[in-house]
Amino acid sequence: MNSRHRIFLLSPANLAGIRANYVLRAGAESELACRLRRDGVPLGELFTFLSSLYFRGKLAYAKAFSAPPPGVCGSYVITATTGLLDPEKIVTCEQVREMATGRIDADDDRYRAPFDLACRSLFEQIQDSCDIVLLGSIATSKYVDPLLKVFGERLLFPIEFVGRGDMSRGGLMLRAVDARTELMYAPILNATRHGARPPKLSPSVQSRTSSKTRPTS
Repeated sequence: MNSRHRIFLLSPANLAGIRANYVLRAGAESELACRLRRDGVPLGELFTFLSSLYFRGKLAYAKAFSAPPPGVCGSYVITATTGLLDPEKIVTCEQVREMATGRIDADDDRYRAPFDLACRSLFEQIQDSCDIVLLGSIATSKYVDPLLKVFGERLLFPIEFVGRGDMSRGGLMLRAVDARTELMYAPILNATRHGARPPKLSPSVQSRTSSKTRPTS
């Protein structure tokens, strides 16, 4: 049995997409939009709505397989302007709109300054026996370069992610949760970040998204 602790870092949902408009635009009347304006909502719930299958898979997977050290969350969401946030953190409409103005770019100091600070703080909290698993794209430098500078060889990723698109990754993680079988991990340092597209998942996973109702404004 693996005795190491493990926490997950989740890449964020798209705050500039069509689904974001359903909750962020003035006058949006959906139940989620009303709660967001009134009292705020958990970041994980909001990003699950915005990203559908992909973020839902990441959040469910992190909840199922995280094994954090005492005093540390099992997962954190990467944001464009506020570093790392607990998925359970309540965010307001104003805070989300502020995040939406940011740009996740390894060369953008508005993103990097709070992100680097949060990563260093997390590094100081975790024990030597704790791994960090990125549930997000490793094909670009926007997440990987800053994280490698802090966590080095302790930064891992699911090997099965290579070559898959976002929807396929989401379905893969939901399937792993259902089967209670964790994916295989490898260090990102010196890893192959691009690969051939793997076979498609069976229709049973895709049916989960086709059955979801269309969001209303």
